[in-house]
Amino acid sequence: MGNEKHIHLIGICGTAMASLAGMLKQRGFRVTGSDAAAYPPMSDFLSELGIPVAQPFDAKNLSVVPDLVVVGNAISRGNPELEYVLDFRIPFSSLPQLLHDEFLRGKEVVVVAGTHGKTTTTSMLAWIFHTAGMQPSFLIGGIAENFGSSFHVGQGKHFILEGDEYDTAFFDKGPKFLHYFPDSVILTSVEFDHADIYKDLDAVETAFKRLVNLVPRRGRIIGFDGETGVASESASLEGCLSKAFSPVERYGAGARAEWRISDMRFEAERTAWTVFHRGQQWADFEFALAGEYNVWNATAAAAMAFAYGISREEISAALKTFKSVKRRLEVKAIVNGITVVDDFAHHPTAIAGTLKALRGRHTGARLWAILEPRSNTLRRRVLQKDLARSLSIADEIVVAGVFRSEALPEDQRLDVAALAADIQLLGRRARLIEDADKIVDAIAPEMRSGDVVAILSNGGFGQIYEKLPSRLRALAADAGEDSAVASHG
Repeated sequence: MGNEKHIHLIGICGTAMASLAGMLKQRGFRVTGSDAAAYPPMSDFLSELGIPVAQPFDAKNLSVVPDLVVVGNAISRGNPELEYVLDFRIPFSSLPQLLHDEFLRGKEVVVVAGTHGKTTTTSMLAWIFHTAGMQPSFLIGGIAENFGSSFHVGQGKHFILEGDEYDTAFFDKGPKFLHYFPDSVILTSVEFDHADIYKDLDAVETAFKRLVNLVPRRGRIIGFDGETGVASESASLEGCLSKAFSPVERYGAGARAEWRISDMRFEAERTAWTVFHRGQQWADFEFALAGEYNVWNATAAAAMAFAYGISREEISAALKTFKSVKRRLEVKAIVNGITVVDDFAHHPTAIAGTLKALRGRHTGARLWAILEPRSNTLRRRVLQKDLARSLSIADEIVVAGVFRSEALPEDQRLDVAALAADIQLLGRRARLIEDADKIVDAIAPEMRSGDVVAILSNGGFGQIYEKLPSRLRALAADAGEDSAVASHG
């Protein structure tokens, strides 16, 4: 495809779509896009790249007819731009197909897949390769803080990317990651998720089995060892790994793991641990991130990096300087001793990991969980009991209304009243407050110095990330004025 061509992306503000847009622009294409609504961080990201984003969707956005249209997987029939593309037979593609054809051919492709931990693990692996001088290309489903970007087209032979099991496009309902034809895979976990497209856990497992089955014999799979975890989750993971024709190495805390994690230490400013490789002490690692799950992620990245010839010393140095990914335990503000944290919550297991990490990092703090049920799994009641158990790790729980609840049949929709009742049975208080503004009005006056607030959503959540700190600052200022008046009264 000649570099003078114009490519338009419908649904450009998705993390992967925005990253592809940046990569295409880096390659010299003329890139435009459109979306229903743009919000940070991807709106800021695209603005910095100089890529125009038209809002909302409208056939007029295609009045200058592009050479190719990329249709995001969130776009369905009825979208005015998609209908225009189909009516006038403008050439179109999916993101994974274009990514493969334009960027992955001829590269050594390393895919990080799994229900949880994909984005952070991909970011860690890319950072390790980068600091080791390997000049990798990468594509991440979030903005990696070390790079200030979610993508890079490097000069090296490796392409490291997050492999998403979500469907590809309205015309291709298979998982995205099957388009990537990986040479090696990290598989972090296999659980039921994406309840809008997968009927049950068996269907999810089938997708991951097909991914594992794509890895060539000369490749490698680094898979989580679920021996010490939930039996059903372990069985799902092992069932997928059984389809491998390549070598499989496991990481975890169990005795059979080739990469065994030991002596985890969670401190106020750092996390440290030791890794044994095939029974021999191999390396001591540390970084600034919180949470046991991040130790698992980092160990998986270390094992894969070592397989590609990167030394343990280089791996250790990279992890020590690894920052994080935006919207993954991201501290948005500290106001009057109250810490406000943003986390991309999409599944009960991920929520539990986030809240446990905050418990470990902020010992003795009162922990708030403010949830917007927004992901296609959390909006449904299929994992409602699991969600109650995860949220009850916090001391104070607030649940907003189900995002776009009207789009779901009532018998499938998350029952927030029943969720609150389940949380109460677990000994915690849960409040149902409709939206971000009302939540801020209700809880900001109750907060006190030392509190930690986890805002859990995979979307904009009514700009609560800005509104809550702003209200807390205003309350602190008002309290200061009141005390000043009292002292002069």
